[in-house]
Amino acid sequence: MAREELTRLTGNGNGECGEDDCPNVYRTVSGSFVIQGDVSDAFTPPSGEGIVEIPESVLREAIRALGW
Repeated sequence: MAREELTRLTGNGNGECGEDDCPNVYRTVSGSFVIQGDVSDAFTPPSGEGIVEIPESVLREAIRALGW
């Protein structure tokens, strides 16, 4: 899946990073979410999975963008 196929919910100039490439939440065509953030070493996820850490403000921005 290419980034262009995702709907960017955060980082559109209103948050901490503006237009920069930083923690973001994206929505896929199927309605699931793709999260971009700093790699976390909080625990080791199962093979094929990864964990990222994003600020609470980014999640709040995504929720506002979805109208929740």
